[in-house]
Order: sequence, then structure tokens, then C-alpha cells
Amino acid sequence: MLSLVKELFAYMGARKKWWLMPVIAILLLVGGILVLAQGTAVAPFIYTVF
Repeated sequence: MLSLVKELFAYMGARKKWWLMPVIAILLLVGGILVLAQGTAVAPFIYTVF
């Protein structure tokens, strides 16, 4: 997993694709929220957002 992160940063640095950083962060944030809210009472409210 750590090597994947290192390769991702190396790619973004070499290709000047720093705009990918916020996209990846938002995807991880939304994915984390969905995983954490899957079995809780928050789930109906999360699903209305999407």
C-alpha cells in the first residue's frame, strides 16, 4: 500500500498532474464516509445526498 502511494506521488511529480490530489482526496473522503455510515442511523441521510 505504501509503495502505491509513493508511485502515485512520483507520477504526479514527474507528469505535473498535481490537480489529481484534490480529486483523490475527495474520492477517499466520500468512500470513507460511505463505509463508516453503512450500518448506522446516518445511512438514510447519506443516501439522500447522492
